[in-house]
Amino acid sequence: MKDKIIEKLNNLFKEDIVEVSEFRGELTIVVKKEKIVDVCKFLKEDQELAFDYLVDICGVDYFREKDRFAVVYNLWSLKNKFRLRLKVFVDESDLVVPSVTSVWSAANWHERETFDMFGIKFSGHPDLRRIYMPEDFEYYPLRKDFPLQGIPGSIPLPGQEKIKTQRG
Repeated sequence: MKDKIIEKLNNLFKEDIVEVSEFRGELTIVVKKEKIVDVCKFLKEDQELAFDYLVDICGVDYFREKDRFAVVYNLWSLKNKFRLRLKVFVDESDLVVPSVTSVWSAANWHERETFDMFGIKFSGHPDLRRIYMPEDFEYYPLRKDFPLQGIPGSIPLPGQEKIKTQRG
């Protein structure tokens, strides 16, 4: 299955595939962010490959100068019982990736969560807004430069009133 995926993607998207790697039997393909929607659409609609299930989308903060962030797409083919991981990298100066909600509607909440926790925006998303944090919250809690104790005074936490009255 791996060879078939690589062959088909190389035939159609050779210039858009940045890297192909395999670790512990799992295939990862790094794609140029501008082509992520086209690649996902092909993987879903190709009758032989049939990656019909978007398992998850998540963000990663590598905390480095170039390509600091990645968006990771975990796909599953029910027909072939095969897992595929796609990645796109984004620089901190341009945190925008095309939305794949037009391919899998389930991407909606995954992209919103990634936006909320990392600040990565998804162009073309139908309703990109925060999902956990308040809309006016200025920070992104899963970034590696976010303080472990949070930002003092940035958001009232439940139970803080009780702690103050017990101490004081």
